[in-house]
Amino acid sequence: MVLGCLAITLSATPSEEDQSSLDFINNDDEGNSDLPWPESEETTSSLRGANRFLAQKSRAVMTCDKYPRVCRAKGSPGPDCCKKKCVNVTTDRLNCGMCGKKCKYPEICCNGQCVNPMSNKKNCGGCSNKCKKGSKCQYGMCSYA
Repeated sequence: MVLGCLAITLSATPSEEDQSSLDFINNDDEGNSDLPWPESEETTSSLRGANRFLAQKSRAVMTCDKYPRVCRAKGSPGPDCCKKKCVNVTTDRLNCGMCGKKCKYPEICCNGQCVNPMSNKKNCGGCSNKCKKGSKCQYGMCSYA
């Protein structure tokens, strides 16, 4: 391990010949100081700078308030538009039945209505899970006791 580090260190240090040529290049006595030195890509670009550049580019974002058909595209979270976001008002807890209607903590949104799946006979444990006639929904299960 130590030998590997020593080999890397020795190969990275310039020899006397290389150092003298570097001194010649860096010497401004020749009057070439106003000539631009070609910079390599290594010195001009970095990932940090590239990300900032890309972040500055303005991208046209299609929001559903201006383009409602965006919500009906394949892979969209839902066909309805609420606060510039595509949602499904039949299943979304934050927009249940209509935009902005939030379900309370234990409730879920089933077919656009807020229901408690722990005690609702028609949605016991989840949407559209009906208990048989005569049984109760307790703790999200039909006829638990």
